[in-house]
Amino acid sequence: MGLLSFFNREVAMDLGTANSIVIYNDQVVIDEPSIVAVDRKNNNKIMAVGKEAQRMEGKTKDRDIDVVRPLRGGVIADFEMAQHLIRELIGMTNVNRSILPPSLKMVICIPSGITNVEERAVRESAEQAGAKEIRMIHEPMAAAIGIGIDVLQPEGHMVVDIGGGTAEIAVISLGGIVCNTSIKVAGDEFNENVVDYMRRQHNMIIGVRTAEKVKIAVGAAVSELADPPEDFHTLGRDLLTGLPKEVSVNYKEIAHALDKSVARIEQAILDTLSATPPELAADIYKNGIYLAGGGALLRGLDHRVSSKTKLQVHIADDPLRAVARGTGIALKNFNKFNFLIR
Repeated sequence: MGLLSFFNREVAMDLGTANSIVIYNDQVVIDEPSIVAVDRKNNNKIMAVGKEAQRMEGKTKDRDIDVVRPLRGGVIADFEMAQHLIRELIGMTNVNRSILPPSLKMVICIPSGITNVEERAVRESAEQAGAKEIRMIHEPMAAAIGIGIDVLQPEGHMVVDIGGGTAEIAVISLGGIVCNTSIKVAGDEFNENVVDYMRRQHNMIIGVRTAEKVKIAVGAAVSELADPPEDFHTLGRDLLTGLPKEVSVNYKEIAHALDKSVARIEQAILDTLSATPPELAADIYKNGIYLAGGGALLRGLDHRVSSKTKLQVHIADDPLRAVARGTGIALKNFNKFNFLIR
């Protein structure tokens, strides 16, 4: 490694509501939950970030330890904690002995529906964390690049990126987003759907972490699957007696619990298609729809969307990291992609 490269570091970051991924030297070096644990009794000292902080979630004494998710709905909700999160994630990469390299160039992924104020909060958080040169890329564009689509060609492609906080639906052509819809219906809302269902149907209170496990184990978008998962034994607290209890749930129950949220994503896709110029609509008819993000792993979602739109639906390879891969490619083409936000 030369002297110049020693003083310059290039990092791509998918700063997600649920998980944040950092790419350095074309490799995913960090993939951690976007969570920070703070010791309120010790001058707000950062106790843990990522998986270690997640282990504390729901298990702390509120007055002493605060477990914070700095991002909500795909945007920064806690500016100070977001700075700590970005700084700690960069520090965990070990790109240098210091927490941050002397000169840090970053590409950060942001939702397409972000406001100017929210965009500024992301930029300022990265600057406060030590980044000297920052550009940003919209999530659907990053997902398209990560899937392998040549976004600079004059051809229409529809990408649906369902993350933790938002579902991003966009039609991309010639290096730009022609039309898009961003809704705050995604993984976090799916988890809340599961929590509500368990309370209403089984008189049982579960935490968000348990709901996430249920969603992963038996989550589905349709009530009929060719290869159904085994029932999942869920642990929680009985709403009536207050005692710990166990309940077995199956994928049909969770499909019912998620139905309204999935329907809202379907409607957002239809709305975006209806706003698509006819020439690009013809391309989408030929190319189909691409699903990315953790929500793409929801069983049967591709079949449900295909049935609703009468179009082919493709799930990206490793959909959880499609956006991060695209952000990393954008970093390598820092000065080539004119759609990167300066």
